[in-house]
Amino acid sequence: MNIEEQLITEFNLKKFQVENTIALIDEGNTIPFIARYRKEKTGQMNDIVLRDFYDRLNYLRNLETRKEEIIRLIDEQGKLTDELTTAIFIAKTLTELEDIYRPYKQKKRTRATIAKEKGLEPLAEIMFKQEIENGSIEEIASKYIDVEKGVENSRQAIEGAMDIIAEQISDNAEFRKYIRELSFNKGTIVTKAVNKDENTVYNMYYDFSEPIAKLPSHRILAINRGEAEKKLKVSVEVPVDEIVEYLNSKNITGSSIFKEYLLESISDSYKRLIGPSIERDVRNELEDKAGEKAIKVFGVNVKNLLLQAPIKGITVMGFDPAYRTGCKIAVIDEIGKVLATTTVYPTEPQNDVEGAEKELLALIEKHNIDMIAIGNGTASRESEMFVSEMIKKAKHKVYYTIVSEAGASVYSASKLASEEYPDINVSIRGAISIARRLQDPLAELVKIDPKSIGVGQYQHDVNQKKLDEALTGVVEDSVNKVGVDLNTATASLLSYVSGINKGIAQNIVKYREENGKFEERKELLKVSKLGNACYTQCAGFLRIPESKNILDNTGVHPESYEITERLINSLGYNIKTINKEQLEELKEKLDKINLVKTAEELGVGVPTLTDIVQELKKPGRDPREEMPKPILRSDVLKIDDLTENMVLTGTVRNVIDFGAFVDIGIKNDGLVHISEISNSYIKNPSDVLQVGDIVKVKVIGIDREKGKVSLSMKNV
Repeated sequence: MNIEEQLITEFNLKKFQVENTIALIDEGNTIPFIARYRKEKTGQMNDIVLRDFYDRLNYLRNLETRKEEIIRLIDEQGKLTDELTTAIFIAKTLTELEDIYRPYKQKKRTRATIAKEKGLEPLAEIMFKQEIENGSIEEIASKYIDVEKGVENSRQAIEGAMDIIAEQISDNAEFRKYIRELSFNKGTIVTKAVNKDENTVYNMYYDFSEPIAKLPSHRILAINRGEAEKKLKVSVEVPVDEIVEYLNSKNITGSSIFKEYLLESISDSYKRLIGPSIERDVRNELEDKAGEKAIKVFGVNVKNLLLQAPIKGITVMGFDPAYRTGCKIAVIDEIGKVLATTTVYPTEPQNDVEGAEKELLALIEKHNIDMIAIGNGTASRESEMFVSEMIKKAKHKVYYTIVSEAGASVYSASKLASEEYPDINVSIRGAISIARRLQDPLAELVKIDPKSIGVGQYQHDVNQKKLDEALTGVVEDSVNKVGVDLNTATASLLSYVSGINKGIAQNIVKYREENGKFEERKELLKVSKLGNACYTQCAGFLRIPESKNILDNTGVHPESYEITERLINSLGYNIKTINKEQLEELKEKLDKINLVKTAEELGVGVPTLTDIVQELKKPGRDPREEMPKPILRSDVLKIDDLTENMVLTGTVRNVIDFGAFVDIGIKNDGLVHISEISNSYIKNPSDVLQVGDIVKVKVIGIDREKGKVSLSMKNV
């Protein structure tokens, strides 16, 4: 298999794109760097395509390595043929490859290997050739009786030979491929209750069946979880008669005296060997595909959550709700510095509403707080009701918003939190995290294991290694898309910047503490263990707002500084002396340049020049500013306030296969089922919605007993 040709076909790319991208990956460049600064070489492939490309490249390379290994192993047995080599060479998947290798793989002792030890392989060959049409089978089999080896009569010899034939049929790669495809196309997943009288979340699967070809990924994962929790029994039903008929047609060649025994061997081969094996394969493949889908959904949700618009330049009160232990409060200024902390008890069992109001109103007045961020966990809605009443008594207008507190408790008890806030109680750190999430979601959420962020779907049921790799990639792409302030970023944030590992991130912070703020990007080269290769990968993603060189506060890479200066000079300005007024004039002139002609004159690619122009128009631009801002509330809504057909504005909190959960201001998020998202057919909710979107929804169903609300976006 030619890997490059395969990638060209699969990704619909040109040859130069594939060759260049592979070369860039092999040189050790990161995906964010390649996506941002090597657009000419990749043909402007984005980070999402590049990560898929990277994963597929690794798979195909592993496939080729495994092919070489299998060829060597079969050759060592002296069984390698030209036909076998060709079959191995053209195999397109690891499953197909392992099917080919199956007959040559060293097996544990099976009924067939035991029969071979008894010397019954020649008899199996005679029977399988089907050349004898007359005579006595027992008489032929009697020649293989060997009491010492445990073959005491003709019947035992025939049964042993049948075991060998059954395994031989089971090991046939062509048969397995056909049966696997038939199972996927015509098979059905069937689930039954382990205890039908027990009421569980798996009730809908107590007597359930669905064609494998139509089974959505969220159902596969739900069924797997139900089975793991011993609430469901799961089986795969396939057209057995059709499969056995196919095997008969492939293996029975005439009307030999062995026909009945062969038919019995074929039936045994399927029921005892092929069927259970293929069922495992089908279940594993379904789980893998569902897992991949869940990981992608989770990745998209995490990315959208990380890229939510920050609310800058405000002092925030973080409010971490609780009952018995009290609500933890933290006030932080516009740069995240802790100004005050306390604990109040407005909820049960203390119900000290008056005392809590007095203390918090004093803090609001003292620190001129405009915004309260309330965590969405336990006691959130009771706390929200308290806050909504309290802020009516404030001397100036105060708003609140609900913030996801997923992972805040994990962060609070982490080593990182104790390093950041060594003198602050663990319980208060959660309130600080909630407040800072409102100010800068990205900077705060990178401190938390992405699996704990709370926007997934069955994330604990998928391959954890693949999930970790995918989510790390998502966080890297998000951090590098936004860019990082080199003089304020924490080590945890810096560690996600292209080319920077945890050790170098800590060295950057240490250098900053010892030498003061960075004044220019080149100063990074003075950081311990940050060499030229690392500098190339990371420099363009690090911002220095205080630098005398305006390019240090943009996404323009230092390797393009000379070209950028020439561009600015050609428009009549000097980068070293340009002022704010001239910068505004420059932006107007940049709008009028001919990109193709100018790129040719400067000796640079059009994509790179386009990026340079965009950065010069908005130096220090934060792409998150274009995202929807959080909904700010001043009053609370209860489920009892809802009526059918009421139209509300809400925030999308989670997007899954079957719909989206929307925060409409009541205790539980409402569900917009996939069928209620659009008047047109949509395959995936994520095609239309993303975490953080502000949407208008209509209430179409209210279950007050269960606290559930059904919503629709149709005709709203």
